[in-house]
Amino acid sequence: MAGVDVGGTRVKSVLADDDGSVLFSHTASTPERPGAGVVDVIVDAVTTLLDLARADGIDGRLAAVGAVVPGLVDEATGSAAWSANLGWRDLPLRDLLRSRFDVPVAVGHDVRAGLLAEFHLGAAKGVPDALFVPLGTGIASALLASGRVVAGTEWTGEIGHVTVQPGGPVCGCGRRGCLEAVASASALGRAWRELGRDGDAETLSLAVADGDPEAIRLWEDAIDALVRVIGPVCAAAGTRVVLIGGGLALSGAVLLEPLRDRLVSVLGHDRIIVTRAALGDRAGALGATLLAMEATA
Repeated sequence: MAGVDVGGTRVKSVLADDDGSVLFSHTASTPERPGAGVVDVIVDAVTTLLDLARADGIDGRLAAVGAVVPGLVDEATGSAAWSANLGWRDLPLRDLLRSRFDVPVAVGHDVRAGLLAEFHLGAAKGVPDALFVPLGTGIASALLASGRVVAGTEWTGEIGHVTVQPGGPVCGCGRRGCLEAVASASALGRAWRELGRDGDAETLSLAVADGDPEAIRLWEDAIDALVRVIGPVCAAAGTRVVLIGGGLALSGAVLLEPLRDRLVSVLGHDRIIVTRAALGDRAGALGATLLAMEATA
């Protein structure tokens, strides 16, 4: 079965056997604002995986496809309701993919799928309650409560569009000052370049570690914004494990330690763990294969 994760910058895909063991993986660039063309993007990813398998002498039958995307996703209907960054609205993704593959198809939210994978295979394994927050092109979250990923409505987990800086930078959704426009990896990279510096969020994190005052100011403002949103979620759900993923997680202790310290201060207790997600950029694709397996059960 195949699992495809369409991200803001890259399309990650994996081909797994019936036991869930990964046989092949593939990464490609995401076309700019693909809109409804995301269907072709997913088909191309699966086709590439099958070609890799055949070239290796494996000629099995595709059993199911799992596809996960960002934005608002109605998992009950398999509809990709809206993506601010990738340009679709009310896309009947599951039906369109079924017509192309003629196998069971599961459609899910990329971050919820990532947490599902972390729960079964990664840093949340054996942890009943966790919050997963990937910090990449955008920001969203997924909540694990009593061992189950919370699905809720299509708006569940969309913390990236909470306003944290009224009148602040323009967000992909059209509003100003959203968390995503202030604290995502892409937003921090833009803010760094607006200071006349070269590089991206990774360059910024290195400058923070080196003690650059301007870098530290941007970094601390982003952490404060994250805490203002993450803190109440942890308090309401009683969450004690926060998994940070996405490109910004690669900064390690430069991000994780001050984020935990400020969460401790906000929550009023030190029973909170902030750690890096274990599966990296494969989490969504691995979660998509788990959804595909469920679709065949």
